[in-house]
Amino acid sequence: MTHTPVALVTGASSGIGEACARQLAAAGYRVYGTSRRADSQSSGTFTLLSLDVTDEQSVDAVIKEVIAREGRIDLLINNAGFGIAPAAAEESSIQQAWALFDTNFMGIVRMTCAVVPHMRRQGSGRIINIGSILGVIAMPYVALYAASKHAVEGYSEALDHELRTQGIRVSVIEPAYTKTAFDTHTIAPDRPLAEYSTVRASVTQTIRQAMNIADTPDDVAQVVVRVAQTGRPKIRYTAGKAAAQLAFLRRFAPSRVLDKGVRKNLQLDQVRKS
Repeated sequence: MTHTPVALVTGASSGIGEACARQLAAAGYRVYGTSRRADSQSSGTFTLLSLDVTDEQSVDAVIKEVIAREGRIDLLINNAGFGIAPAAAEESSIQQAWALFDTNFMGIVRMTCAVVPHMRRQGSGRIINIGSILGVIAMPYVALYAASKHAVEGYSEALDHELRTQGIRVSVIEPAYTKTAFDTHTIAPDRPLAEYSTVRASVTQTIRQAMNIADTPDDVAQVVVRVAQTGRPKIRYTAGKAAAQLAFLRRFAPSRVLDKGVRKNLQLDQVRKS
């Protein structure tokens, strides 16, 4: 590229999105970040725009604004998302499940559909979706979140095949636990059941302990920048040691070994016996 590449990062007010925006700016990109709670402003290293990925008009407006300012978008980082606090799958209503998918998956679809026509006209572009290792290895008590990330995995792989011949590549990044304010953006299950109260508390405590030694947003952002700049990107990349280990086990370990490890890590059988 002879021009300054333009990047658009959703969910960039904090956490992984903010780290990606900051590191991409340091790498030479002109960066626009988005947040639901932002008015147009500059953070010093990138411009923050207001965007709701669940609103198609909001998505179209932001894409038009960036194109009007820059004339192109070279890189889209789909990062916006939220989770439901550890809970059994049946403790969330259909409405809550849809709200999760509307942001975590359909938000990516909306952003992609709005950006791809511009990348196609350019004859080039990169789309990087922030998934999760839970999109590869589903964990209990985060079933809906894991399902949304499984959807991101399938969509990203199919999309890369569709767009590759038009100069556009798609990758998905798979971090494990990451030290962000993500927990503050999780919502409680909207129909909690007493039958799950003990195991719910146990799983929550186990996850909190794991967060104490989790990777940082900068660790994930470093992978994103590397993928954005590589000449021959792969479809999937893990981010962090824990995610790499889990991906290795998923690929090579017998399923019963992985199944036993998941239950042991979350102490599911001990909780049940107690």
